[in-house]
Amino acid sequence: MYKNHLISLSRRFYSTPNNSILSVYTNQNLEEKIKIQGWVRALRKLKENIFIDVSDGSCSKKLQVLIPNVHKPQGLSTGCSITASGYLNLSPKGQLELNAENVEVCGECKVEDGYPFAPRKSYTSDYIRQYLHFRPRTNKFSSLLRIRDYTILAIHNYFHEEGYINIHTPILTSNDCEGAGEVFTVLPENQRTLKNMAKPGVSLEEGYFNSKVFLTVSGQLHLEAAAHSLSKVYTFGPTFRAENSKSRLHLSEFYMLEAECAFLNRIEQVTNIVETLIKTVTSKIVDRHNEDIEKYKEQEIEFSWINKKFVTLTYDEAISILDKNKGKYNGDFSEAKGLTKQHEHFLVKYCDNVPTFIIEWPKHLKPFYMKNCTSDSSK
Repeated sequence: MYKNHLISLSRRFYSTPNNSILSVYTNQNLEEKIKIQGWVRALRKLKENIFIDVSDGSCSKKLQVLIPNVHKPQGLSTGCSITASGYLNLSPKGQLELNAENVEVCGECKVEDGYPFAPRKSYTSDYIRQYLHFRPRTNKFSSLLRIRDYTILAIHNYFHEEGYINIHTPILTSNDCEGAGEVFTVLPENQRTLKNMAKPGVSLEEGYFNSKVFLTVSGQLHLEAAAHSLSKVYTFGPTFRAENSKSRLHLSEFYMLEAECAFLNRIEQVTNIVETLIKTVTSKIVDRHNEDIEKYKEQEIEFSWINKKFVTLTYDEAISILDKNKGKYNGDFSEAKGLTKQHEHFLVKYCDNVPTFIIEWPKHLKPFYMKNCTSDSSK
């Protein structure tokens, strides 16, 4: 009985193809009969009709649906999920609108029982974090997820077109690529399993894998080995760092893009790859998701730099600029500590807000595996 009931529901809701709201706005085939599924973001009741704004997450736009009062389904409210079918037309104001012939509530939303978001009202990030399971329903966060999704796709497309091979480097590894000890140790929670796996004379920390194992901090070493066979490789996966920081600049978990390319002899070859990647991916995001980017306009986002050549400074040139502009940035420069985030922000601003490469660093400020400059053994 239960299985048959599920099958009948499936046929009821999915017997005809659904239209995403993105495809509705893209094609705009007026007077075409369509069916959409989504969530009610706003509801307005008039004398003869009900107007609802429906979102399905496929784009930042909502589709207005007109429902005659006589066809109002039971349980219709802000936040509920619906299936609506009818004909696509333009409203008297020229707005795309679905004149619904049939509307069914798939899942009710009891607003009076504590649904935390009211229509057409903005909420602070701190408030939204109290309801993480509803966060994707907010305009800003859903826009962020769509931008992130397309960014990942654009990155993969770029590397694929450039002939790179995508390598899935291990998440569990015995390597600490950075050598800083900022790793998370991996052990089974089940202590009985751990003790049974451990060989005589081996510590419990090494019992399960026969060595200490960590969550990866980088796939670099694996990529370097693969590049010696495949020439051009990259990985884009989860990375973990155990750092004593709670700022947004130091994350315990994040996704990191890393690439290795054999037979490069000059630093300019590397910077050209990075510049082309950033410009190509950013241009595609702006073209595809400009409306989602608009959700962040209060942060004054502009992209004129896409059409400009990235700036390249040597470390000595960067220090000279900072020395000549003391008092225009926060904090003093220290040769032992190198450049801080404030110094970097100032240098980019000094270079007309164009992304800036700094090359030829002092050896003591860079990891041991960095290639030495041929012109100066101290760099």
